[in-house]
Amino acid sequence: MPERNSAALDFLLTRRSRPAKTLVAPGPSAEQLQEILTAAARTPDHGKLEPWRFIVIPQDAMPRLAALTETAGQRLGKPEEDIAKGRSQFDLGILAVAVIEVQKAHPKVPPIELTYSAGAVCLSLLNAALAAGWGANWLSGWASHDPAWRKEAFGLAENESIAGIIHIATEKATPPERPRPDIAAITTWLDA
Repeated sequence: MPERNSAALDFLLTRRSRPAKTLVAPGPSAEQLQEILTAAARTPDHGKLEPWRFIVIPQDAMPRLAALTETAGQRLGKPEEDIAKGRSQFDLGILAVAVIEVQKAHPKVPPIELTYSAGAVCLSLLNAALAAGWGANWLSGWASHDPAWRKEAFGLAENESIAGIIHIATEKATPPERPRPDIAAITTWLDA
């Protein structure tokens, strides 16, 4: 029988993202964030390509990203409410980490597997932050899908995109539990 890690399983069975708008200062220190990033990087990665990297967004960088988001929204003709929502994650942000997907050509690893690995890093980063006692939320938003915004905000290359922006700070209020999937309804067992 395998050895059960009850604490880890209990955490995963009860984990809950914290809405970014409910996070307040302080955020983790550089040393505390280093541990979280180290845990996040222990992610499935076919071919050991490391098809992702991290950009840490401290609070003093948030106003620049908020302003870039507003400018991009106007350029793209977004409604004012979409622009305001896009800005809000940066207007309210304490500390965030952008997970950058880096596509790398490989003869045996298809591009979609690199995308999956970048998504896995986002979830690992989110869970590591939560397990370390912080509130955390994985966001993206329309601006992160705009190539011009990505280039101006982070200087991304053509082979790079944003897999997610993980906000990490102190939780001021535990959100209520939300409905979860009915596992029986979404699970099929194949016959022999």
